[in-house]
Amino acid sequence: MESDMNNREARPIVQIKISVDTEIAVAFKAACAASNVSMTAELSRFMGDYANRSVKRKAAPNYSTRRHRRTAINAIIKELALIRACEEKIRDNTPENLQGSSSYEATEEAISTLDEAIDVLGEF
Repeated sequence: MESDMNNREARPIVQIKISVDTEIAVAFKAACAASNVSMTAELSRFMGDYANRSVKRKAAPNYSTRRHRRTAINAIIKELALIRACEEKIRDNTPENLQGSSSYEATEEAISTLDEAIDVLGEF
């Protein structure tokens, strides 16, 4: 029994910081006490679950071939065309008394810029 006591004394006490937010740390401690679960056991279980969780990373886009690059450019063109259609709808639904406003002019400029971008991308 005495040798067991010496082993316990020889081991350093490790303190684990649960959170930088004191309220979260106190809540975790209270939850463990209320459910009669060891904080160390709960953290070990959590870390084990976390380590075993498979993390799927999204593969990086493959632009190595002309076909892949062309497909990506076509997707961008379609997205720009959708944005352009929304801008046109806004412009077309603007009341006559606001057609000279800065907002209306910004919409017109956006449509023009989107047209240019679609044309340039279409040339690739």
